[in-house]
Amino acid sequence: MRDFAASPYHRKKVAANKVKIQRQPLDLKKYLRPLGKVALGLSGVALVCAVCFGIYRAFSSATFFRLKNVEVSNSRRLTREEILAIAGAEPGRDLLRMNLKLMGEHLMRNPWIESVRIRRYLPDGLSIAVTEREPLAVVNMGFIYYLDTKGNIFKVLNQGDRLDYPVITGFSEEDLNTDPAGTREALKATCDLLTILREKGAFILADVSEIHYDKGYGFTMFTSSGALPVKIGSGDFAAKVDRFARIYRELMAQRATLHYIDLDYNDKIVVKKG
Repeated sequence: MRDFAASPYHRKKVAANKVKIQRQPLDLKKYLRPLGKVALGLSGVALVCAVCFGIYRAFSSATFFRLKNVEVSNSRRLTREEILAIAGAEPGRDLLRMNLKLMGEHLMRNPWIESVRIRRYLPDGLSIAVTEREPLAVVNMGFIYYLDTKGNIFKVLNQGDRLDYPVITGFSEEDLNTDPAGTREALKATCDLLTILREKGAFILADVSEIHYDKGYGFTMFTSSGALPVKIGSGDFAAKVDRFARIYRELMAQRATLHYIDLDYNDKIVVKKG
């Protein structure tokens, strides 16, 4: 067998294959150092948030503005105690946490209250001003309701409510449902007639027991004694009441002989004797 001497190229190749590759060890500190800073920062933020939350809880649980003084406007129907109870304005409550809008909504549910205004006065005051409805008549629609000066039917009469008002008939709950706009206009006309009677002929209004409304004709009044019909129709109430007032006492002296009185003319009064 022939021996071959290794060539210089071959010796270099073998030597190269025998060289070990030296790897640098992983420097964990290089990567952990920034992470540590981030964790430290997050811990600081969490601590600040916890402190702030604790301060907030402390302030929110403490009451610096307790309600002590409540001013309530004078009212005829509702007492001061009733208004305070409906509004929920108990002394000692946190004035800043009181929901004035909700308190007003509770008060507006009472049929006697037309409007309400509530104001807060720091450090310990509250003002409640209510405007009450004024009954002008009672409306018989199966149930008996109060009618206010603006033509609103606002309350069913209960035991103890006053009944010494003119009685309005001819309206129904069905009218309110089927023709709300027309019924509302007719109720406003009723208020106009009652207002004119009260201002220009109070003595006449005192003798009126009922005012009947007819959709096709208008209004007819009935006297307290004898239920004498006094037809007044629609519109121009002031002029009609003025003419009637001039001869009212004379006509009432003859009421036993009268069948009806018709005021629904421009310049005269028609008297029908029975």
